[in-house]
Amino acid sequence: MSHPTGRSIFRFLIAVAVAVICAAALTIALTIWWLRSEAIAGAFRDSSNLAEVLAGKTASSIQSIDLVLTEIKVEEESRGAQTPDGFEHIGRGDNTFQYLIGRLSRLPQAAFITLVDNQGKITNTTLQWPAPAVDLSDRPHFQHLKNHNDAGIFISNALISRIGGTQFVSFSRRINDANNTFVGAVVVGVRLSYFQKSYEAVASLADQSFMLLRSDGTVIVRYPDPTDRVHDKLPADSPWYQLVAQGGGNYRYPSYIDGVVRLFAVRPLNNYPLVVNVGVSEAAALATWRIQAIAIGAGTLLFVFCSLVLLRALSRQFHNLEKSEVALVKKTGELQRAKATVDAALNNMVQGVVMFDAKLQLIVCNQRYLDMYGLSRDIVKPGAALQKIVQHRATVGSFGTDDVEWYAADILTAMERGKLFSRTTSLRDGRIIHIVSQPIEGGGWVTTHEDVTEAKSAEERIVHLAHHDALTGLPNRKLFYVQLEQALKRVRRGERLAVLYLDLDHLKRINDTLGHSAGDRLIKAVADRLCGCVRDVDLVARLSGDEFVIIQASLNQNADAAVLATRIREAVHEPFDLDGNRVVVDISIGISIAPDDASEFDELLKTADIALYEAKNMGRGTFCFYEAEMNARIQARAELERDMQGALANGEFEFLSADR
Repeated sequence: MSHPTGRSIFRFLIAVAVAVICAAALTIALTIWWLRSEAIAGAFRDSSNLAEVLAGKTASSIQSIDLVLTEIKVEEESRGAQTPDGFEHIGRGDNTFQYLIGRLSRLPQAAFITLVDNQGKITNTTLQWPAPAVDLSDRPHFQHLKNHNDAGIFISNALISRIGGTQFVSFSRRINDANNTFVGAVVVGVRLSYFQKSYEAVASLADQSFMLLRSDGTVIVRYPDPTDRVHDKLPADSPWYQLVAQGGGNYRYPSYIDGVVRLFAVRPLNNYPLVVNVGVSEAAALATWRIQAIAIGAGTLLFVFCSLVLLRALSRQFHNLEKSEVALVKKTGELQRAKATVDAALNNMVQGVVMFDAKLQLIVCNQRYLDMYGLSRDIVKPGAALQKIVQHRATVGSFGTDDVEWYAADILTAMERGKLFSRTTSLRDGRIIHIVSQPIEGGGWVTTHEDVTEAKSAEERIVHLAHHDALTGLPNRKLFYVQLEQALKRVRRGERLAVLYLDLDHLKRINDTLGHSAGDRLIKAVADRLCGCVRDVDLVARLSGDEFVIIQASLNQNADAAVLATRIREAVHEPFDLDGNRVVVDISIGISIAPDDASEFDELLKTADIALYEAKNMGRGTFCFYEAEMNARIQARAELERDMQGALANGEFEFLSADR
């Protein structure tokens, strides 16, 4: 311990160990933060994609309403609505009622169509015939159309029907006479429940919310939310207004309803003063990340604790520095395997999404789905049949070994039963895709397609690292134990085997003179030579720094083990070239035969270790077979050493008496 060179080496090793721990902790901390950033980015992507889908669907629905409004406006004007009195006379007729009923049948999303005169009174409505005496002059859509010669569609906030009491949103257009004077309006009402059901059908994450707003920030509908939000308006300082002006985007902001920080995606509708908001709470978006962070943090604390215990053991047992260094290398290998495991878990999930209706026709799909399978937008478009899309996938070669007919039939069977359908399939180009289909209310389903190829590959790499030595690539202690157990089963069926326990001599001298990097290269070179000495049926494993073990299977006679040991000694004794330094080392070998010496796992390793100990006592660089007398010699030697130590401790330097 007082040797200057030894003290310097020890301090150097302590500094290296501390640096490794700090670097590992910093790396893991950065990894956890990167995971958090990826989780938030993923939530923004998912919300943006969903908002895009909902905005497109809502715009399409409103466009169909607008077409009907325009058609009714033109029809009423052409049928004689040139003066207020003419409009009221024609509008109250039964023919007009039947005409409105026919137009309503083309709008499954609409609840009613109503004609209102220039005084705000209902002249005709699909809700009731004849039309009730209801005054709508105070409604915001009537006031706007009356006071503004607006040629476009007007969309109100949420209202309560005065015929039935249901909540609805009105879509209306102004009707003028030949002098461009306001004579009335046509109104289409859509229940709030229509929008709520649409949002419910695509809700995929916990704590996810959807809002439909007017471009001035007025809330029309929010899902899920049991509270009536009629006339609610977003705060004036919300970034939402700037994003709407820019054509959409994403932002992070506390919800004006409950103060919970949420991640929002904003998508204005083309050609209409409406905006779709999709939000998810930051806590829900980071739920998986928290589990990962806790697991990684716990593993880090465990690693730091183990490292501290190791350093303390080094300070107490500097005379056993060689074994401590081996333990440090082992811990470093464990860190590398742990890092590989974390890297495999950091795969970013990007899903392809498709939605089908109850008629097996495509409603919508995202670009990721098309890119994933190399499909054509001209074929995979809204209204395309499921069978046609599946056949297209088969034509472009983006199908696995699954039969196309069976694939479609499995999905339909699962959807008819109302159950989630999940499967993993391999494509012809080697990619592995995980597919999940979820039924939606009212028929149809939503399917996600996820590329899990990297995750599968990472899983295979992790399994390899868990069973092989990081330096030499040989099986490690864990895999060796498994292979030895399997070999002993064959011994019990009549086979014979030999276990050769090997210890490389003079490795510490190489480490002290040429450095540990040279020692590592020597170990790898020795491992290569050992592999060159054995047969394919034999096993070479590395147990620790300079300890190797060989299972020699299908042994015919004990002399075969001696031949192998001799071949190993000769191969290892050949000089090694370590960066221009000619190095010669020896190897000591202990041999135990099963079932002669032992047939049980622990006993066989113990007898091989005893034989190795005997080989080292004979001068190293040799081999010994296990003999029963070796146990007695080892015990006698240990007893003699204890007696001598006791005599020295009591100040007695004479030999012990014979009767002791």
